[in-house]
Amino acid sequence: MPTTLNPYLGFRDTARTALEFYHSVFGGELTLSTFGDLHASEDPAEQDKIMHGQLRTAGGLVLMASDTPSGMGLREGSSISVSLSGEDEPELRRYWDGLSAGATIIEPLTAAPWGDQFGMLTDTHGVTWLVNITQSAA
Repeated sequence: MPTTLNPYLGFRDTARTALEFYHSVFGGELTLSTFGDLHASEDPAEQDKIMHGQLRTAGGLVLMASDTPSGMGLREGSSISVSLSGEDEPELRRYWDGLSAGATIIEPLTAAPWGDQFGMLTDTHGVTWLVNITQSAA
């Protein structure tokens, strides 16, 4: 199996809601395991929180997330963004449309100086996404 690099998003108490939202945008198979399922916390308030969630699409996208336990620090608003790029314009526009529902649009999805279509937003869960649709050379 080759090495892979996957985004792993951290939330305080909203990983389930965020992953269900991403599942509605990207489709695929969503797997959720709670702290209670894995007997990973004695705190009754954490039993239903997500210890590990994974979304895997038929196209090979993998997104993981979890809730950060209350006893651990969580650095919100980091300098990390998630980027989606490729040549499949209908697919990437569909992802953009789904992610942009209620989002703060930083850059609308439009022609970029480098010739591609590019947009940037922060979704309702505080995650910043970059979408780049590569334009084929004519």
